[in-house]
Amino acid sequence: MKIRAVTVDLWGTLFYDPPSSDNRYKRGRLTDFESILAGAGARGPVADLDRAYEQSAATLGRIWMKNRDVAVEQHVRAILDAVDARLAARLGPTTIQALARAYAQPALIVPPAVDDGALAAMEALGARGYVLGVVSNTMRTPGATLRKILEHYKLLGCFAVLTFSDECGVRKPDPEIFRLTLRAAAVDPGEAVHVGDDATLDVEGGHAAGMRVVQVTTAAPRSFGRQKPEATIPRLAGLPDAIAQLDGRL
Repeated sequence: MKIRAVTVDLWGTLFYDPPSSDNRYKRGRLTDFESILAGAGARGPVADLDRAYEQSAATLGRIWMKNRDVAVEQHVRAILDAVDARLAARLGPTTIQALARAYAQPALIVPPAVDDGALAAMEALGARGYVLGVVSNTMRTPGATLRKILEHYKLLGCFAVLTFSDECGVRKPDPEIFRLTLRAAAVDPGEAVHVGDDATLDVEGGHAAGMRVVQVTTAAPRSFGRQKPEATIPRLAGLPDAIAQLDGRL
């Protein structure tokens, strides 16, 4: 079946940084939280915020383990609840919104590194008529911020559909996040290829949705997970040729 669409993972694929790099924004978040809470008359020990931030990871982790996700406002409430179960109720909606903005935006100050072949690869695929999409789990940085980072790297306009887990409530490898993207693109799974670095989230998830998969990896074939991708590339510069080969153009 001919390929009509290509979906691409973000962390570890378009962005060269792994998902864990999102943790580097912790200090900026907590500094802003301290200032906002002090302005709202809720000053407390910095150590309490630090502990609460780490405790919120367990709360989020339980949600993520079920392949589900929540908006950043719920991340913020998880932190506040870990400080004091009554704190969120004492803060007005304006303060909660300010905390959510502070939580979401540090990645704009120090953006993650981008694959230096990404833009040329996406432009080449777009020129061939493929519908391009992003399918990404978010960590603590939400889809709204990730769109701005894609725009910073001139990549946003390449994509017709962008699906982020914090916005749709579903995380890879659940096939539904891929299906949501393909329905928005009006493309059948058999006509689509997913591109990503993770053997479980991207390869198994894409296959479960009925898609072919190109894995971004330098690993030897013997180290693949339970399922093998249809093709592998070390970086995105090799993606146009990989798609052309799968599509019978080479």
